[in-house]
Amino acid sequence: MLPLGPALVLAAGANDPGLVEACGPKAERSWLCSTVYRITGDETAADVADALAKPLRIVLILVIAFLLVLLSRVIINRFVRHLSGGVERLAGMRGGVAIIDSTGMTPERSARRANTIGAVLRSIAALLIWSVAGLTILEELGVNLAPLLAGAGVVGLALAFGAQSLIRDFMTGLFMLIEDQYGVGDVIDVGLATGTVEALSLRTTRLRDHEGVVWHVPNGEVHRVGNMSLQWARAVVDVAIAYESDVDEASGVIERAADELRRDDEYSHFILDEPDVLGIESLEPDRVILRVVVRTLPQQHDRVARELRARVKRALDDAGITVTSA
Repeated sequence: MLPLGPALVLAAGANDPGLVEACGPKAERSWLCSTVYRITGDETAADVADALAKPLRIVLILVIAFLLVLLSRVIINRFVRHLSGGVERLAGMRGGVAIIDSTGMTPERSARRANTIGAVLRSIAALLIWSVAGLTILEELGVNLAPLLAGAGVVGLALAFGAQSLIRDFMTGLFMLIEDQYGVGDVIDVGLATGTVEALSLRTTRLRDHEGVVWHVPNGEVHRVGNMSLQWARAVVDVAIAYESDVDEASGVIERAADELRRDDEYSHFILDEPDVLGIESLEPDRVILRVVVRTLPQQHDRVARELRARVKRALDDAGITVTSA
């Protein structure tokens, strides 16, 4: 009998005995095997195609997953660029965006915040895509996923009960990032520790205090945050003068000393507003406490306050006004 030509093979039905013998029943045969057999009519070529079908499907799954990860990165990076350059626009939209607060946010801080959120989103997207790809590959290898998923569900439930603090850390860290409560480089007080933020993840915040000690604080343990690096700070200086001193004269001397500091080239770029002498802060049996405040750049208030105290002390001494210990 003459062999079937390719055209006749293509026209062969699904129940062609040769096709069934080469590739198996319809429900079990691979598309690659049946296609090669219908084109060539060669059972050996069909067997080779059938053997390669599963590895090729696995490779295809990996390629698709890789492309999806790249696509997700492109989309997230575009979102990050839009977020870093448009936080103010998002916050000013009609109806408002409650989770985005751009009050006093500098472009550098906005970009830093957006990059941190982008890194988290890229990690989550890659984890989801590769997880789905892994499950799909296991199914291609003939692994029954139903018991596996059921067991994973039970284990996940047990872990959820046993790792509630870990989940709380992740949720708190996520909202800290979204709300921009603090970022890397900020000086913060979280109750448990005070220092400069060196690293921030979804689970922990790493601080270094003024003594150089590194603190790892779980985000779920942060119940309040005092951020000393946002927008501006205030240098508050209390000056104690003798009770019999002239308060108006002392206030004028303090104001002139503060104004000189404001005009000093070394300190002028730290000071945001004119110094304000508030007047008498408190009365004590042997002294009067006067208060002066200066609004400064974040983290510069201590430096300004130290220089202001020194200048006020010299000015009061020159004016003959007695300064007592406060």
